[in-house]
Amino acid sequence: MVDSSKDVNGNFPGDKKIIVVFVLGGPGSGKGTQCTRIVENFGFTHLSAGDLLRAEIKSGSENGTMISNMIKEGKIVPSEVTINLLQKAMLESGNDKFLIDGFPRNEENRAAFENVTKIEPEFVLFFDCPEEEMEQRLLSRNQGRDDDNIQTIRKRFRVFVESSLPVVEYYDMKGKVQKVDALKPIDEVFESVKAIFAPLNRAASDDNKLHYIQGILFVRAAEARFECSRISLIRWMISF
Repeated sequence: MVDSSKDVNGNFPGDKKIIVVFVLGGPGSGKGTQCTRIVENFGFTHLSAGDLLRAEIKSGSENGTMISNMIKEGKIVPSEVTINLLQKAMLESGNDKFLIDGFPRNEENRAAFENVTKIEPEFVLFFDCPEEEMEQRLLSRNQGRDDDNIQTIRKRFRVFVESSLPVVEYYDMKGKVQKVDALKPIDEVFESVKAIFAPLNRAASDDNKLHYIQGILFVRAAEARFECSRISLIRWMISF
């Protein structure tokens, strides 16, 4: 849990404690399904970097046009552009708990996110699934994606292994990776996920209790000071 008290450039007002969880896994590992359940059960806001980029393009904004042109030219969208969209969405959500899905895609993304936002993830939720299983899921799901054919699927796997796995390994060395066996049925996978997120809820509950107690103590201290002042005033008046 990171205490961020900055204002944007992606910085957050006040003294909110921002919880960020990076959600990573190969294509077809079931990240999206599990993110939906985490949102429903634990009150997180789900942010997909890809969805944000597509929405910005669709908006027709100057920024969206720039992103669209870069993609058409085969260029990589700069990390700062994606991070700014993530920051904007985080601030507009009014929440302080975020699942960032499919980001960072590589080490450069990771370093830029931490450098710009000054936020480190609480942990990385990594959906570990055999490539053969993910391939079958993608081929059978029939969602109409142009890239759900065997050649492009395998290319996406290579990109994930070469670019995204080093991010998982980096955070694993820092003890920040929560690995989930994504080969299991959806409900069983979520049981594993719940066990990971439940302690965060307890910690938040403990924080709320602490703030409540601190508030009571503050009020009582103020009342005591007021009473002392009142008694002093009465004594002063009696002395005349």
